[in-house]
Amino acid sequence: MHQGRDSASVVIKAGVCSIRHVVQISAAGLLLAALWASPARPDADDTEPQMIVAHGYSFYGDLSYPPDFEHFSYVNPDAPKGGEISISFQGTFDSMNPYTRAGRPGVLSNSMYESLLETAEPMGGGGVPADVYGESYGLLAHTVEYPETKDWVIFHMRPEARFSDGTPVTAHDVVFSHNLFLEQGLPSYAQGVGARVIDAEVLDDHTVKFTFAEGISRRSLIDQVGGTPVFSQKWYEETGARLDESRMTTSPGSGPYMLDSYEVNRRITYRRNPDYWGRDLPQNRGRHNFDVIRVEYFADGAAAFEGFKTAEYTFRAENNSRQWATGYDFPAMSRGHVVRGELPVGTPPSASGFIFNLGREFLQDKRVREALSLAYNFEWTNQTLQFGLFQPRASFTQGTPLQADGPPEGLELDLLQSLGDLVPEDVLTQPARMPHTSSVERLVDRGNIRRATRLLDDAGWSIDASGVLRNDAGERMVIEIPVSSAGSATMDAIIETYTQNLQQLGIDARFQRIDAAQHTDRRRNRDYDIIFDQYGAFMDTGTGLHQRYGSETAEFSLFNPAGLASPLVDAVIDASLMAPTPEERDAALMALDRVLRHELFMIPAWYNDTAWVAYWDIFSRPAEETPPFSTGELDFWWFNADRAAELRAAGALR
Repeated sequence: MHQGRDSASVVIKAGVCSIRHVVQISAAGLLLAALWASPARPDADDTEPQMIVAHGYSFYGDLSYPPDFEHFSYVNPDAPKGGEISISFQGTFDSMNPYTRAGRPGVLSNSMYESLLETAEPMGGGGVPADVYGESYGLLAHTVEYPETKDWVIFHMRPEARFSDGTPVTAHDVVFSHNLFLEQGLPSYAQGVGARVIDAEVLDDHTVKFTFAEGISRRSLIDQVGGTPVFSQKWYEETGARLDESRMTTSPGSGPYMLDSYEVNRRITYRRNPDYWGRDLPQNRGRHNFDVIRVEYFADGAAAFEGFKTAEYTFRAENNSRQWATGYDFPAMSRGHVVRGELPVGTPPSASGFIFNLGREFLQDKRVREALSLAYNFEWTNQTLQFGLFQPRASFTQGTPLQADGPPEGLELDLLQSLGDLVPEDVLTQPARMPHTSSVERLVDRGNIRRATRLLDDAGWSIDASGVLRNDAGERMVIEIPVSSAGSATMDAIIETYTQNLQQLGIDARFQRIDAAQHTDRRRNRDYDIIFDQYGAFMDTGTGLHQRYGSETAEFSLFNPAGLASPLVDAVIDASLMAPTPEERDAALMALDRVLRHELFMIPAWYNDTAWVAYWDIFSRPAEETPPFSTGELDFWWFNADRAAELRAAGALR
């Protein structure tokens, strides 16, 4: 969260890999195994798989929180309830259905729905709990039961769970929701999950069983079905609504917040449900503290920042380096009414950068992609346009122990060697690919431009007498890079200067600034040559990796904007899914980072290992260190009524 600054406008992706998440592969599809297991029965047959009954789930190790835990360690269990927090979004929305295949859903519109296992902050953001990785705890379900073989799982649900309209949440709703995603969800989701989850069965009103396919990895099975949002079957059947349609009406959710009101393209307001069924659960103590969460929409970054300075909204996650470096000198800041700071982030940064559309024939030549990469000057861009605030990103697991650096060795080398001819010799013998370096003094690094020209010439593209790059058939190389008008001026400048360097190579490179809705549509349809976008970084394995990086759904997956389809990548993902030990899993993930970088389907951009935040001084948060996997402003911060009264008395707030 908040790790990619100077990003292009945020694209709200309906029905993401794990249904919940956009940026990190850390929800359904990547949570890991479980204990607090019940002891084996003394009369059990040794040949029978042992049964595990637990209050949560992880794949390899013990759960950090015992069955009788009182609250998560990083919250203030006595945090007061009340008040409002408001945030901003740049762009538009025309739907309140977060899973629509058309239109742009409203921010946080998926936050009203819960799942059997709690895997995400209810108002968006990182995983829950935020102080450990790869663990989930029972939410709609109080107990999860499965054999050691993980061939099936039974969830025992909380009979007190209710939708916001007062109707009970039952196993019938769970099975209905599972089937709804298969029938009306994204094709990549239906294809992946449908082949792995072969049966969903109601055992009674509050008990549901899922059975999994034989002969596949046990990864991303229990956590997948446990992390799927649960909808009201009654509402869908009575209204005839579809999951994939664009609509402003919402089905009742069971979460702590409900949709209160909206003005299309202006604001959305969510209000805490005073009758929320789960408010007294231990994992909810000290959380969901605001009565109201409001989202204010702005046409562009400049308008959004002006809105923050006048307290149209009160919390800002800054994503513009120019504003961070020079913009926070307005009166409210100098008077101490606004707090500004950096919060640590424990997850690797999103893998953002210039992504090649591999569906374009000329971009299927790696020499061409290498040449186009050399036209990007990180050093000059960072120093001149971004105030030197960033570091160059190399890895899909940047800054973690899973990052590949030197040549492979140990378990990683063993794995790669076992894949035979799929693995190029240089992957086995050379250090992991690192970004090129460029001159910080001038935008055009002439040495890199010469190298790029030689690569293009080798690939059959030569500059003619008029300085135009053409292939042997006399065709020009044309590259279009669409950019959302809702993005920042800094982002525009970054893409425009990269376009200028492409033009130095004789390319007809075009920087296209288009409205946010059109940008969303073009992204969905891969109507671009290059786009500034992102892939989810990873800290663990799961079938969500196949949706992002795999061949099976590469033709249509929204989570694979390059359309990457590599047998080598597929094989390494499969190896990570079948890894019998944590050490072998980690070796496979390091190998995955290595081979993804080798494929060169994107030009890595920049990263920051902290979150830039600014907020009006009316909020409090736990005094202890921020948990590594969430900044928590919508989750476990709270409203400081006394401080708010002081600012109102001073005329700072309305």
